[in-house]
Amino acid sequence: MKHKTQGNNYLSRAILFTLVVSVAGLAATLKAQNVTASASPSPSPDGKAVKDAKKAVEEKKPEPRLKLYGWIEGGITGNPRSPIDNHNFGHLYTDRANEPLLNQASIVAERALDPNATGFDWGFKAWFMYGSDARYAQPLGPLNFVTNERVQPAFIEAYASLHPPVLTSGGLDLKLGQYADPMSAETIDPRNNVFYSHSYIFNFGVPSTDLGALAVQHVNKYVDIYAGINRGVNTAIYDNNNSVAFEGGIGLNLLDGNLTTVALTHIGPENPNNNHDWRYLNDIATTWKINKCLTSITDLNLIYDTLPGAGYGYGFAQYFTYQFTDWLIAGVRTELWRDDNGFWVAQFRANNDFLHLLNGDVPAPDPSTRGGGSTTYFETTFGVTFKPNVPKPLAGLLIRPEVRYDRALNTRPFSDATAQANRHDQITLGLDVILEF
Repeated sequence: MKHKTQGNNYLSRAILFTLVVSVAGLAATLKAQNVTASASPSPSPDGKAVKDAKKAVEEKKPEPRLKLYGWIEGGITGNPRSPIDNHNFGHLYTDRANEPLLNQASIVAERALDPNATGFDWGFKAWFMYGSDARYAQPLGPLNFVTNERVQPAFIEAYASLHPPVLTSGGLDLKLGQYADPMSAETIDPRNNVFYSHSYIFNFGVPSTDLGALAVQHVNKYVDIYAGINRGVNTAIYDNNNSVAFEGGIGLNLLDGNLTTVALTHIGPENPNNNHDWRYLNDIATTWKINKCLTSITDLNLIYDTLPGAGYGYGFAQYFTYQFTDWLIAGVRTELWRDDNGFWVAQFRANNDFLHLLNGDVPAPDPSTRGGGSTTYFETTFGVTFKPNVPKPLAGLLIRPEVRYDRALNTRPFSDATAQANRHDQITLGLDVILEF
């Protein structure tokens, strides 16, 4: 009873925190928009304001190629059942129930390739993260196991990029080093995602990072060809089986850029100390901007490992977003994902258990480190994104409350406040805040 009371107190704080920050963000946004509107000059009859605006655009200096920027993301995921193991099953990056997290404090130095370059161009990117997301985002490398704390350091990306104008008129883009894998509709960078929580596909069906070389040949304005070699899924300096993997596919850019599709496959041995059982990860992500407000995103996923007992994982996630104003976007995600043999979906008790498993270490037995069994997962998430105006030198502010419902159709992986009362389903209330600079 004491545990349940404490859990309810945590949940009450989580819900109160969610409501207070959401209302405060909306109020700040409305106030900022009103101030901006009242301060904006009305066009004069002779069109002087229009001419001044055009002149300002013409005189605007191009942005510098070399940029130093970053963001801080913090959030909380409330779980009304206050699970006894403090986990939100089916989540990785938002796995802690009723517990505030510093997800990311990220700093990035980048010289991006010029997308309109007709000659040779070069660039680079270095992305360092400190936060709880590093538990699942970092690859095998020198920063593994430097701490057992929830918040950890990680280098997510460190690569050089080249654009030689070869083979086709669009030329070739080449990454050399460690980079975020381009599969799926979601990314490690939270600013690119619709929601705070991630899909089953992103958590369990695609790589997070690669170390190697990835080439994108721009055949024409409609077709891109991807091909690369890397050290394996979430593998960097250290390799758990000393084998390489291939990644490749095709990208399509249609309807003047309003319809894009990236279809990729990642093939190679991935199991620790095992270079003869191969893993196949396949993903097709399609984004269709239906009109200036409504966008559809479809993510199709199929994975398979020849390791005995692993089997298939497969499913889809469908997103819709609607932009009401510059500062308000609503979104919904519906997903079905099948884990045939209970090999893919799991939760991890200790902060480094995921890395230990990736490295081939056997973590100490614990009932909180477990899979969900052979089942099909369903989840649907609804949320909104507030984008209040912020003063310089800040670059942006995102406030994203969400409500999510998960259900396992065949098993009971979702914990309750008592160890004997696992459930088929789970409701979570999430909120994150991202401050860009």
